[in-house]
Amino acid sequence: MWTKYTLVRAGVLLMLAALLAGCSVIRLELPFSSDNALEAQILSQQEDAFPQLDALALNQEIIDYLDTHVTDRSSDYRIVDRLQQLLFTEDYLNLQYDDQRTRTAVQTFADRQGNCLSVVSLYIAMARHLGVNAQYQTVRVRPSWDRRGDHLVLSQHINAIGRLDQNTQYVVDFTPEITLQQLTASKVTDAQGRALYFNNLGVEALIANELEMAVTYFRNALWIDADQSIVWNNLGSTYSRLGNRELAAYSYRKSFSLDRKNSTAINNLVKFHTAEGDLETAQRYARAIERFNESNPYFHYSLGNEAYAQGDFQQARTHYERAIRRKDSEPDFYLALSKTWEILGDMEQSATQMALARVAVLTSNQLYLPSRDKVRVLDERSILRSSSAGFSVRATPR
Repeated sequence: MWTKYTLVRAGVLLMLAALLAGCSVIRLELPFSSDNALEAQILSQQEDAFPQLDALALNQEIIDYLDTHVTDRSSDYRIVDRLQQLLFTEDYLNLQYDDQRTRTAVQTFADRQGNCLSVVSLYIAMARHLGVNAQYQTVRVRPSWDRRGDHLVLSQHINAIGRLDQNTQYVVDFTPEITLQQLTASKVTDAQGRALYFNNLGVEALIANELEMAVTYFRNALWIDADQSIVWNNLGSTYSRLGNRELAAYSYRKSFSLDRKNSTAINNLVKFHTAEGDLETAQRYARAIERFNESNPYFHYSLGNEAYAQGDFQQARTHYERAIRRKDSEPDFYLALSKTWEILGDMEQSATQMALARVAVLTSNQLYLPSRDKVRVLDERSILRSSSAGFSVRATPR
């Protein structure tokens, strides 16, 4: 399930310029002190601006559907298994992935589609109605990028987790084919999940150039959870588009102060100071990101993907090889390199890289292997460190 960031991607949305590198931080001294006056401007609301929007609410149609189709409630195991059938199989709802809009549980049920955050919300709401433990969980994985208009949108992952008994948990993931690299996860409260919901709505409004609406959504997300780094970054991107340079710069700095791994915020500050004519500061920040990216295998992998999409296969090969030199246990790197060698006409090299990809999958203990199931039962010791998720937006040249 995905959340959204803006550098200026669907689950929870972010807006960024560089990929995250595991748990490393950006080595950059960026003094920051909270400004009460500026924060009073930004965080001025006194109550939830959208009390009518409840991502976890069920309507009578959904309750009737559950009453009709979930007749055996003798154990949580049976209920979880039945919910998987109801949500994901062709004989029932057969939910389809759609990253264009973040929906509530009711909207997801009605439309039979949604992004990961939307589907997770529906699953959690259904499970709880049936008496099964379920909650949001963020997972730090290799980020995925998408260009939408003037924005680059980074999607990070969110799924659902619940406890079946004292020793057993289950994970519900709308996209089980995804390999969860650098597996880290953290349970998320309903309030934090609600904040991510409004963050996503804000990113979608920003992409649609509905800037005032985007500000309203982001402010509501921060009213719910003022420590969401990705929301501060996205709000900064929106203020930048509105021409409010002071609030844009403050929001970016606040974002980075809350998460020293947030390269999106620093990339956005590079663009901000460049536009302001402060090239010395912009270059200092850019050098910090360059050092961060140079050691980041996923950054080189993303450059390879971009070159591949543009048909520059020699350049793609170079970037994939650089990624492998920095991390030789990532199956996706070998798979991409194999496909590239195939296009370049070297079938022997292609076969070699494909074999290495298979070895990497078999030997890695950090991956969820592809599965036809949407639900996996797992030992809770496989749930590791904390992380954040969301859509974030990074500003791009206009």
